[in-house]
Amino acid sequence: MVETQFSFPHPDGALLAARRWSPAGAPRGIVQILHGMAEHCARYERFAMALTAAGFVVYTHDAYGHGASVVRGHAAGHMGDEDSFHKSVTAAHTLTQRAIAEHPGLPLVLFAHSMGSFHAQSLIAAHPAPWDAVVLSATNGPPPPIAVLGRVVARAERRRIGRAQVSNLIHNMAFGGFNKPFEPARTPFDWLSRDPAEVDKYIQDPLCGFPCSVQTWVDLLDALKPLTASQNVGKIRKDLPILLIAGTRDAVGDMGEGVKRLQGVYQSAGLKRVTMKLYPEARHELLNETNRDEVTRDVLGWIDGAIKR
Repeated sequence: MVETQFSFPHPDGALLAARRWSPAGAPRGIVQILHGMAEHCARYERFAMALTAAGFVVYTHDAYGHGASVVRGHAAGHMGDEDSFHKSVTAAHTLTQRAIAEHPGLPLVLFAHSMGSFHAQSLIAAHPAPWDAVVLSATNGPPPPIAVLGRVVARAERRRIGRAQVSNLIHNMAFGGFNKPFEPARTPFDWLSRDPAEVDKYIQDPLCGFPCSVQTWVDLLDALKPLTASQNVGKIRKDLPILLIAGTRDAVGDMGEGVKRLQGVYQSAGLKRVTMKLYPEARHELLNETNRDEVTRDVLGWIDGAIKR
């Protein structure tokens, strides 16, 4: 595997840090990865090694406000002063276009985790044409009622402390209950994985675990409900193969129930090739779980079947 680091522009003009992992020989397909909140794209290197070993070239980037894409003058977690969600989707599409230009004619696959999966839900509706297969990991469907309250609180906090500041109130509303099912917990991040070594790696990584700004939350919470509205879902290609994967103990996906709801939304909209796989007892980060090898094999096998068909 050969790694190349480069940058490309965000709609606001900032440069986003990106990586390309290439196989030893000519690639047979492209996989683009969108990472989650409060992490960075280099954490997907192990998964990229499996993909390149299978003949895929992998593209990924640090979202605005994450990893090496933190803008000078702002803390990590501030993804922009306005409309940061949709600008992140536009940035992801910019990288998609680069991948296609560099490897024309190859099958194109999207793998998106958590926050990245919500970006992906928007991306495949706004730009449905190029995708041959999509994997949404640790995602969710229509937002729960507390998300409505979250939108109100986020706006109030923005008036109180400003766009780029961190609100402990919002952070605790979003993540405060995630660890409760695992009490007595060893760390505040036990909800990520059953593998203590992987949890410790996350905690020890200075580019992980930070709180996000008020504006980041405003923009994310505003975007969630429209994602599963008919106006958005109706734009997704009906023949697009989509794989939904999650753990049954993942709080982000409502312990699997939110993922089932998303599958129902897609199927009701006429999407014909939606598959779901829930992993018993697995938590949020399937690629860093105790059964990560099984997950990787399953994803690779599903991608092979999707692009061959």
